[in-house]
Amino acid sequence: MRPFDEDAMSVASGFSLAEREAVYHAIMTRRDVRSQFLPEPLPDDVVERLLTAAHHAPSVGFMQPWNFILVKSPTVRARIRDAFAKANEEAALMFEGERRQAYRSLKLEGITEAPLGICVTCDPTRSGSVVLGRTHNPRMDSYSTVCAIQNLWLAARAEGVGIGWVSIFHEADLKTILGIPEHIEVVAWLCAGFVDRLYDQPELSVKGWRQRLPLEELVFHDGWGRSER
Repeated sequence: MRPFDEDAMSVASGFSLAEREAVYHAIMTRRDVRSQFLPEPLPDDVVERLLTAAHHAPSVGFMQPWNFILVKSPTVRARIRDAFAKANEEAALMFEGERRQAYRSLKLEGITEAPLGICVTCDPTRSGSVVLGRTHNPRMDSYSTVCAIQNLWLAARAEGVGIGWVSIFHEADLKTILGIPEHIEVVAWLCAGFVDRLYDQPELSVKGWRQRLPLEELVFHDGWGRSER
């Protein structure tokens, strides 16, 4: 094993005030975009920067289990939209009464409106059967892939690019449409494109579906359910 090289380390200094504020601004103003997409295509250099940000996400055991399928074809995106519509109607029937009506009033995707779709996948076999850090939790590869998605999402916000995560699918349908091997996990379909505006608050909050929980109700100390005294 190559000895640890201290010269390869850099100083872990904090960001400047402006840099720090920019990071938090991206986090606080990130939105799940459904209906504000502009039709103009994303430049290749912008897409490359977003994917580079995703590829620099943390991953357990440095396994980097992600792949990104870029889908520009209107025909393919139309098939994806049909797969969503089927699953979305099934989802609507899981709610009852006014909740079902409210669900059906929500716009939950921009698959054909966004100029680019990104299918993010996870390959659990990439680092073999035994992976450092995944030995006792086999889902760590999926969690790592979600970190890549968050990196991409925040970079997109900084670039003025809207991202919408569509999760209402049967995974088998996406695998069939995109030719994804059986052992690969589909983690997300992301709609990506420039937007003309963003909601000041999450859209589901603005439309009354659900509100943000108070942080103080979610923080425990030294054990589950223990509030700070």
